Amino acid sequence: MKLYFIAGEDSGDLHSKNLVRALKAQVPSLETRGVGGDKMIDAGTELIAHIKDINFMGFWEVLKNLSTIRRLFKKVKADIRIWKPDAVVLVDYPGFNLRMLPFLKELGLPVYYYISPQLWAWKKGRKEIIRQYVDRMFVILPFEKDFYAKEGIEVDFVGHPLLDELTYKPVEKEESKTIALLPGSRSQEIKRMLPVMLNMTHHFPGYNFVVAGAPSKTEAFYKDMIGNKPVELRMNQTYKILEEADYALVTSGTATLETALHGVPQVVCYKGSFISYQIGKRLVQVKFIALVNLILDRLAVKELIQNEFNVANLKKELELLMDSSHRSRILKDYDDLREKLGNEGASERCAKSLLGYLGDAVVQP
Repeated sequence: MKLYFIAGEDSGDLHSKNLVRALKAQVPSLETRGVGGDKMIDAGTELIAHIKDINFMGFWEVLKNLSTIRRLFKKVKADIRIWKPDAVVLVDYPGFNLRMLPFLKELGLPVYYYISPQLWAWKKGRKEIIRQYVDRMFVILPFEKDFYAKEGIEVDFVGHPLLDELTYKPVEKEESKTIALLPGSRSQEIKRMLPVMLNMTHHFPGYNFVVAGAPSKTEAFYKDMIGNKPVELRMNQTYKILEEADYALVTSGTATLETALHGVPQVVCYKGSFISYQIGKRLVQVKFIALVNLILDRLAVKELIQNEFNVANLKKELELLMDSSHRSRILKDYDDLREKLGNEGASERCAKSLLGYLGDAVVQP
């Protein structure tokens, strides 16, 4: 059997790796190919494009890189025609994957979507494409099954794959005076977030600051921004950094959930380009941007968005994290979060369901 994967971000690369390994454990003869990153390569997937070259964020940034995206579309379409997979597995990355759907259906290929695009955050009009073109959706957030049910779309809730990566449960730990800086994984967001985060070194001189470098970036990329500031840069060691950290400043995204599951009190930060933010503000309809808050349906961790994300506010919120009663309240919320996310084994459950839906297309070893 041959499966074609398309994942365009670091988190998608990680979860695709685990899904591929779970699939190959059941079907050793499985061949996988597509778009992804180093982790998918480690799982034995042959890539035709790497996420480090295609990971763009925001409306304006996508517009500026349209020629690159169009070339990728053509390359992926041609490759799928030639390779002739039995099915295609799309992993998050909605800006690209949703636009790929009509082509895949035109070819008559079964299409499975792992990790739902955040359609629940958008105003009406984007759900119909899932109904029309996706054979089955595998969702990882507990409220997504009910969301799709209200839209008349059946999906499988498999649990969150981060629980397979993280065995750490939130507990009180001895303070090491370490503050983790997680500025994101895309070039544009890192350039906006990291300089403001680095300013905290002036206000908290007794603390150790550690920058979590994304696997798809180079050390030189970060060092140009860090300059001579007293921080440590560690590449591709986010979980190790979070195991040691007392507090974290985190760019909104999957990292907010990773930070919570490591039991690290955090401030969630986000700032997009002016144009992207203005467009997004008119299209998105959610109470919160952090996954932690969305899943709990309450403001468990502070969000500093757009103009609120500045040195003064970040300093104030970081000081608040250091209050013992505030820290204890956040850790209690993290316990509630983990309970809502369910049990480990998301990758195996997704693999089993996917193979079940594929049915006769599976070539048994």
